[in-house]
Amino acid sequence: MSIYLNKDSKVIVQGITGGEGTKHTALMLKAGTNIVGGVNARKAGTTVAHKDLDGNDVELPVFGSVSEAMEKTGADVSVVFVPPKFAKDAAVEAIEAGIGLLVVITEGIPVQDSAEFFNLSLTKTGANGQPTTRIIGPNCPGIITPGEALAGITPANISGKGPIGLVSKSGTLTYQMMYELRDIGFSTSIGIGGDPVIGTTHIDALEAFEADPETEAIVMIGEIGGDAEERAAAYIKEHVTKPVVGYVAGFTAPEGKTMGHAGAIVSGSSGTAEAKKEALEAAGVKVGKTPSETAKLLREIYTAGEKPAPVESAKEAVADAAETAKEKSGGLVDKIRGVFRK
Repeated sequence: MSIYLNKDSKVIVQGITGGEGTKHTALMLKAGTNIVGGVNARKAGTTVAHKDLDGNDVELPVFGSVSEAMEKTGADVSVVFVPPKFAKDAAVEAIEAGIGLLVVITEGIPVQDSAEFFNLSLTKTGANGQPTTRIIGPNCPGIITPGEALAGITPANISGKGPIGLVSKSGTLTYQMMYELRDIGFSTSIGIGGDPVIGTTHIDALEAFEADPETEAIVMIGEIGGDAEERAAAYIKEHVTKPVVGYVAGFTAPEGKTMGHAGAIVSGSSGTAEAKKEALEAAGVKVGKTPSETAKLLREIYTAGEKPAPVESAKEAVADAAETAKEKSGGLVDKIRGVFRK
């Protein structure tokens, strides 16, 4: 299984005719993504030529709006490749249309713009009371379910399908971790972005990975600034039964200086890498000092014993783990706990 994105997802690209949209539409198609069209009001009614995964020619229709694209194609995912000054309008249009998943790749969107379209998404709810549109990003590499679909800019050839779930603030560290653990593979990898205001959070991804029966272990990558990692640590302690390893970028970052992402700024003792590491370790998460060390920790945990059989829900996973621990003292659960207690 996967979370949020799979081979059946129908994807449209907002900005499909632009330079970045054109390039990454081609790469997403090569990754197997079911792209059904794009949006550019000025070029509505035209088509763009690409090749699919098998090298066959495809003509993708360009629509005048997201709502039209959804009506004509059944699209449920949109990827935004538009300049920062137009990104808010693109996101608002997709949210108003009720798209299920909105992946905002654009970097440099003003924080106020991001806050406005994120808050708008909270007001558009379905019958279950939850927002109709899940936002990933902005300023992120997007989401990939290896071997099935890519919505974003993650290189699709660096890792294959497997049992690891990955959620990361950093795009480049997402790619490095996927490469480091390519021998095991990933269920889904999500780059959530490092801006001060983002849609999907570490906690959202952790909850989804915990419920996914084919995700057996989780890697969480954070960075300095804010308290997202501390909040994720508290969530892990209370709700996550699967093994989690972590990495926090910025152990050598100078105080008071913005490092890369807009949210990566340390103020006093708040938001430091060491403080985040301590919070995660207090929740039972093994934290590496480097990406390679983090990958090694995950590999040690994953190879500590037999892989658990897929289960239907997180609730069943907890019950199964408890039964295994009781009946098989040398089983995977005890071995995992032993690793964490070292």
